[in-house]
Amino acid sequence: MAAPAPTTQQEMRQRNLARVLHAVADGGRLSRAGVAARIGLTRAAVSTLVDELLGAGLLTELGPGRSGAVGRPGTVLALSDRGPCGVGAEIGVDHLAVCAVDLRGRVRVKTAVDAANRDSDPVPVLRQLAGLVRETAEEVRGLGLRPAGLTVAVPGLVARGTTTVVRAPNLGWTDLDLAPLLGPAVPGAGAVCAVDNEANLGALAELWLGGHTPAPGDFVHVSAEIGIGAAVVVDGELLRGTRGFAGELGHVPVRPEGRPCACGGIGCLEQYAGEEAVLRAAGFDPAAIAARHPGPGARIDLLLARAGDGDRAVRRALREAGTALGTALTGAVNLLDPSTVVLGGALARLAPWLLPALERELGRRLAGPPPVTVSRLGPEGPLRGAAHSVVRAVLDDPLAHRV
Repeated sequence: MAAPAPTTQQEMRQRNLARVLHAVADGGRLSRAGVAARIGLTRAAVSTLVDELLGAGLLTELGPGRSGAVGRPGTVLALSDRGPCGVGAEIGVDHLAVCAVDLRGRVRVKTAVDAANRDSDPVPVLRQLAGLVRETAEEVRGLGLRPAGLTVAVPGLVARGTTTVVRAPNLGWTDLDLAPLLGPAVPGAGAVCAVDNEANLGALAELWLGGHTPAPGDFVHVSAEIGIGAAVVVDGELLRGTRGFAGELGHVPVRPEGRPCACGGIGCLEQYAGEEAVLRAAGFDPAAIAARHPGPGARIDLLLARAGDGDRAVRRALREAGTALGTALTGAVNLLDPSTVVLGGALARLAPWLLPALERELGRRLAGPPPVTVSRLGPEGPLRGAAHSVVRAVLDDPLAHRV
């Protein structure tokens, strides 16, 4: 959807400042002339805007260089690597993580700890996360950065436009507002900028940071931790749905008379392609394996090692998971007609063993199925997307984030 036209001089100025920042962020080595050519303003107008952004500490000059424009080399512009930064946090079933990224999208600080969050009291979990956020905020200030806000990724449904987790089955949380405990974690940054579903933030990270050329405007992003999450991008925008619950592919039934799911449904995809489902199908006790292999990615490491060693049970379980994914994705592809399906999260690591069965199932059920690609962000997607969503807010409203 196109942004509404600005109605005042102040709104026009703010919009043009944002256009300059986005042009520099997306355009590589651009001079003032290069920015003017990209956004369709005069060089004089762009020069004035650039000077304001330089004074605000949001842009910096790298020195002379060619940006593709005809004429003498101009001074190359870049987003500042000091000043505002985005802080992202992730609550996983078995871990907590926090990172800070500067305006250039570079991760400047990152910390992660193992944490048994399943069916836990949310208060100590959120207090521990708030402590990690405060430590990150203190560390980035020592680098000349200041937190512009916080976005938190959670494995559950988040009511649209709120900080309330409506339901997170794998955490055992319902109707929980995260803002009261996490809002003060970044002093000076105001309340929590956002709380969002981890799959949504993984898809946004793929859109912004995935390195696709050109960037896919329409895709379905499927990811996994303990459960299965998905998000849909249409025309370069995240499809959220009326309540903010769009993309719950993990709870699409693939076997209507199958196993009960923690969500209350029967035969959900998560029960056949989630991490614990694959472990069960391979003959493991998920609880015992989790105790012996704690922490994010440890069970995926085990599955990859066993599959690589030729373990037939593990390979069969991964084939079955790929088939279940293909079955669920068939409905999404028929409904949405995306240009691409992207495997992210833990699924990206398991792709060599999942893809053959997944693509075979799509090919069997669809005429001309879309290509399936593998995210290079992998499990980092939700956390990077959370932090980068704050950066995008700075680029969209530079006047609110001046030094």
